[in-house]
Amino acid sequence: MKNIGGQAVIEGVMMKSPAGWSVAVRDAKGEINLKMVRTKKMPALFKLPLIRGVVGLFHALMIGVKAIEFSGSVAYQEQEGDKPISPWGLGLSIGLAIILAIALFKFLPLFLTTLIGNVVKGVSNSSLFFNLIDGVLRVGIFLFYIFVIGLWKEMRRVYQYHGAEHKVIYAYEAGEDLTVENAKKYKPYHPRCGTSFLLIVMVISIMVFLLIPKEWSFVDKLISRIILIPVIAGLSYEVLRFSAKRKNNPVVGLMVFPGLLLQRMTVREPDESQIEVALAAMNEVLKIDRDKEVCS
Repeated sequence: MKNIGGQAVIEGVMMKSPAGWSVAVRDAKGEINLKMVRTKKMPALFKLPLIRGVVGLFHALMIGVKAIEFSGSVAYQEQEGDKPISPWGLGLSIGLAIILAIALFKFLPLFLTTLIGNVVKGVSNSSLFFNLIDGVLRVGIFLFYIFVIGLWKEMRRVYQYHGAEHKVIYAYEAGEDLTVENAKKYKPYHPRCGTSFLLIVMVISIMVFLLIPKEWSFVDKLISRIILIPVIAGLSYEVLRFSAKRKNNPVVGLMVFPGLLLQRMTVREPDESQIEVALAAMNEVLKIDRDKEVCS
């Protein structure tokens, strides 16, 4: 059985397998539009532990951007004057998103922790306390960010498609026929969810940042936090991979529970039409795998 992952997009779902990815999006007329892309085989070096997490994260981000671009063009295609996003516009959007992420989840918690350390000397003199407070603030900002965007009506629909994606993946992993009825009975929360991954990233980052000398300046600490992103991503991917393979282990179950709990903020129960879209994306990506097996 192939390792299938996914992502909710605007009025649709993207599914990804080792052989390629597909997007299914319902347009304003109620029809499901599909896009399918085959991916090239990665070099063996990119599949090594730690490295595969960094490569996988970058690859997932690129695919995610393309999937969202397609979903937006389909979902809003009937709006007057709507034009496809230019490469420059897409690049600018990605750049602004990266800057916002660094500002919110790197600069702001570090800045606030530094201010606390200036007042409470015990914080500035202890790498453990400093990074614990920094980590708690980062998690708090992250939770507040998720809560705020969840108030947006359109984002709540994306959260429903997120649940549809999980249900369909559960049905596939159980070896059941891919039907709406079979998928409906599963929970909308999955241990390999990207939301759980982000929580793991934050926990791993606290431990990694302990290696940064407390004597370093604010700027040096900020730069080091940005440079260490690939290391943290690689370690977090291995933890997520380990937990997904041993999800029935009670100890692992306790480890993944916070991530499943956090998903309650980013996942909503989908309706049948949304599950139908997720099934269309799954069936399409499975076709890519079957075609690859026939050709090989």
